[in-house]
Amino acid sequence: MRELRRGGQVYYIHNRVETILGCAERLHQLIPEARIAVAHGRMNEEEMSDIWQQLVEHEIDILVCTTIIETGVDVPNVNTLIIEDSDRFGLSQLYQLRGRVGRSNRRGYAYFTYKRDKVLTEIATKRLNAMREFTQFGSGFRIALRDLEIRGAGSILSGKQHGHIETVGYDMYIKLLSEAIAEERGETPEKASDCVVDIQINAHIPEDYIESLAQRIDAYKKIAVISTKEDSIELIDEFIDRYGDPPKAILGLISVSLLRNTAAKLGITEITQRNGNLLFYTVSPEMSQIKALSAAYKGRVMFNSLAKPYISVKLEKNQKPEKLIEDVIEIMRSSAESGTGDTASAAES
Repeated sequence: MRELRRGGQVYYIHNRVETILGCAERLHQLIPEARIAVAHGRMNEEEMSDIWQQLVEHEIDILVCTTIIETGVDVPNVNTLIIEDSDRFGLSQLYQLRGRVGRSNRRGYAYFTYKRDKVLTEIATKRLNAMREFTQFGSGFRIALRDLEIRGAGSILSGKQHGHIETVGYDMYIKLLSEAIAEERGETPEKASDCVVDIQINAHIPEDYIESLAQRIDAYKKIAVISTKEDSIELIDEFIDRYGDPPKAILGLISVSLLRNTAAKLGITEITQRNGNLLFYTVSPEMSQIKALSAAYKGRVMFNSLAKPYISVKLEKNQKPEKLIEDVIEIMRSSAESGTGDTASAAES
């Protein structure tokens, strides 16, 4: 109300698409005279453009939105920011959001809220304390250092970059950099393994779920680098927050990506579904893995040791191929860790 009385505007961050309209309705009941609008990532480009135009022309008093305002939005007349469940955001994200207000000669206000009586985790408490501590102009570097202290020092380069790394992608950039370093040292560059998965599963991002082409491409990039179950859970949570509950096609795509990257670490180069069987192509199949699979799937496993060796596992009726792949990979991983490591070719010789 203070912001509206001085002719300003407000960002209200509610980062869940499913309940954002209900949030806007609650605010309307509290402040019936305010002009309230909603913006989130599932809107199409035309709808978003209309919202921003109304916001810039001061036809909106309060914009209830997700974190889509995090970058690239500069409306100097918006000088108050309220964030729901701020304990669920990362430190750098909170800092970026805070930077959306106070962009004029007026004093800006940023409120980081969380549910009453909620017990915050130690990391969430540190993040919010850092936002309270570093409020002066030019605090970005100190925020970055504090973020490093909280999370620990990980990769020098993060997943989002500019220049050449943005053009080719983070993973490809690291591969090219590693190969260049190895060549300078006179070493033979080690080629990173990859796996191709060709199975019968609905796996894609529907356009009616993420309508923006740029956002869909970004989502595909994030899905492609999933390497652990925790990564997939975090990404699904992000999609729920930004776009709503993901359809089965996206869950299938995430599942395939996780299986592909996990299989690549085991030296599996290709997984193909053919005539009711799953074929696992591998350069050097280990005899311990074949024995373990044969014991687990009696009468359903066959090994082909020709020019392109593969292990074939028969699918049962109505069995989902992705579930069988997951089980096979787990058996192969366990046997590789506990087995002798003798390859099938060595055993035959």
